[in-house]
Amino acid sequence: MRIITVSREFGSGGRELGSRLAAALGWDYYDKEIIEALAAEHGMDEDDVREVLNNHGWSHIQLTYRSSFSHMMFHPGSHLPLLLRQKEIIREIADSGHDCVIVGRDADVILHDFDPFRIFVCADMEARLARTMAYELRKPEGERLSEKEIRKNIRRIDRARVRTREVLTGKSGSDHSTFDLTINASGKDLKKLAGALAQFSEYWFTDRKEA
Repeated sequence: MRIITVSREFGSGGRELGSRLAAALGWDYYDKEIIEALAAEHGMDEDDVREVLNNHGWSHIQLTYRSSFSHMMFHPGSHLPLLLRQKEIIREIADSGHDCVIVGRDADVILHDFDPFRIFVCADMEARLARTMAYELRKPEGERLSEKEIRKNIRRIDRARVRTREVLTGKSGSDHSTFDLTINASGKDLKKLAGALAQFSEYWFTDRKEA
């Protein structure tokens, strides 16, 4: 079984790259499927689940708790039941034994003992802004965010993701040394990049097996 985890900055193109990578490899792909499973189990709207997990899940938890989940469960206003179930689902995906690509959800931390190939995708702010604005243009005109609102949203989500990693790992959320490969996707053709990354991924797992 081979697992690739793709962590990313918001708007960097990491989700699309992960999807294209899974397609190029012919592997299972997980992203929104995890949200769908959680929403169905808890009788919640998928957007509400996404909001909790992406932005607010860990914001109220003191770093001194680290990974002491038993204490977190009783923290006022805690979303830990939802967060812990997400962790269980990710473990169940890994336990299924199928080669897969998992985007986000700090799967690289949760599946550390599965020794996944851990990728981090970043991009400069202007590239992230352009990608996010292109997405906004698909919405009805009255529902689109302004450039100022998009910039604010990018920074807010980045802070939340850094906070989550700090709680889960006990390390600085800006420390990327735990990743095996960091990719700056600014200005890149993600389809071509996914093809090259698929070839490198095959080498990565073959080399590790031989070692």
